[in-house]
This record gives sequence, structure tokens and C-alpha cells, in this order.
Amino acid sequence: MDLIFLGTPAFAAPTLEKIIEAGHKVLTVITQPDRPKGRGQMLAPSPIKEAAFRHNLTVYQPERIRRPEVVEKLAALHADAMVVVGYGQIIPQSIIDLPRYGIINVHASLLPKYRGAAPVQWAIVNGERVTGVTTMRIDAGLDTGDMLLRAETGIRSDETAVELGATLAELGARLLVETLEQIESISPEKQDNTQATYAPILKKEDGRIDWTESAQAIHNRVRGLQPWPGAWTTFRGQKLHIWKTRLGVAPESLCVICPDGIVVEVLEVQLEGKKRMTGEAFANGQRLQDNNILGELS
Repeated sequence: MDLIFLGTPAFAAPTLEKIIEAGHKVLTVITQPDRPKGRGQMLAPSPIKEAAFRHNLTVYQPERIRRPEVVEKLAALHADAMVVVGYGQIIPQSIIDLPRYGIINVHASLLPKYRGAAPVQWAIVNGERVTGVTTMRIDAGLDTGDMLLRAETGIRSDETAVELGATLAELGARLLVETLEQIESISPEKQDNTQATYAPILKKEDGRIDWTESAQAIHNRVRGLQPWPGAWTTFRGQKLHIWKTRLGVAPESLCVICPDGIVVEVLEVQLEGKKRMTGEAFANGQRLQDNNILGELS
């Protein structure tokens, strides 16, 4: 099948790899323009651009995909289908209408739950035990298109968004290839909008820990908001990132007693402007006392 691939993040790379492995022809790869990255703010290619170059594929990086010249360029390729995985721009109807099999999206949730930009993170934050991936046909809405295939996976009690994202990326890649193989025989399924939930784009403030929540909710936030914005609190007027926790008590560790009486063991932290360290090292270095409180402004 002749395909156009649209994607940007590392999550999309396994799908591109599986498409090539399955013998499909990728006419071009469309990804976001290079963006400043790191302390030096040097322009850096997206993970998908790097993957495309490894396979000697043509890369196209329009600033706005809805511009007429972009639509004209894509129409001239006469692709059978387009595949979208985390591209990062809304696809206009003028492009949706181009390929005969439509535009197939790999979404990292069991739709209609967790429509939106951060389904992996919010599934963990909200304490879900099962998630998955869905292939669907793109329409003009936000993840509202007809579903094609779905695949489930469990969420481990200690699994982070980074780890779950990697699992879903591989699961989604296999499901997309399966979808392409069966595209003419799949009966698309309408989404039940009454069951829809949303996973909005993450903000820095989403990482703030509310210490009045249950221990499980705090542990979920720490696991779910990695690598960005990360879960954080304040300590003696400084921001304190909390990178790793578990529920329970260990000797000589940094522990926080939550309102539900359950203890959150803090395993890894990072004080503003400092390096990451174990909770135990932080407690010793700061000479913490039993009555110290996290989350205070000073």
C-alpha cells in the first residue's frame, strides 16, 4: 500500500518501523519543523525525522499543514492511505478527503476514553488498571472518528508513563499494521460520545502534589506525570521534584504520612537547581525532622 506517514514523537517511531517492515511504501514522512532543544537551544529534528532518515525516506516539514500548497503537494502523491501518530497539528478536511482509505490514527487509549493530547499520563494519574490502543479513521473532531481495531494491556501498580508509553507504542505499531491488512473487511464502529473522557495537554501546574489526597492518588501522579511536568511540591520555599515513590514503609527512608493513614515512601527527589538523589540522602542532607511538612510555601 502507498502511504503518507505523519508523526513527530518517539511514540510514533515503532509504527513507522513496522509499516516499512510489513512492506508498505512510504511516499513521504511529514513531521513538525525542527525545534530548539536543550540549554543551547539548537534546532533539533523530531524522533520521526531521525527514523525517516535512517530509512532514506523523504521528509516534509510544513509549518502549517492546512496551507493550500501543502494540500496540493499531498494530493499529487495519490496515497492509498495516510497514517497519523502524534503529529501535533489538526488535520483539515481538505486533507482528510484525499486518500481512498482515509487517514488512520493510532491513539494511545481505549476510545472513547481519554481523547486528547495526554492519554497515557492521565490514565495513570486517574488510577486506571487497564488501557490500550485504538486505530480509528480521522474526522474533523478531536479523536472522535470511527474506531477500527482496539488492543488492551494492563497497567502495573509501579508503571510510569514513560514505561507504559513504550509498551503502547509497540502495541499500537502492531495494531496499525493489522489494521492496514484488514482495511477492506473492518466494519468501523461509531464512538459512544456519552462514554467519552478527556486527556488534556499537560501544564506545569498539573504536577503539583496535593498532600490532602490519598496516598494512592499521590503515587499515581508521580508515576503518571513523567517525564514532564513531573510531580512536584515545595519545601522550605523551593520547588522539590518527586520522581519516584512507592506505597509502604522501609527502614531509614523518607516517608510521608497521608490523610488516609497510608505512607508514601519517597525514593527519588530533586531539589530546585540540584541533582537527583535518593529520598534517604535528601532527608539526611536537609536534617529532616518527624514534623516537617511538604507543600508549604516557606
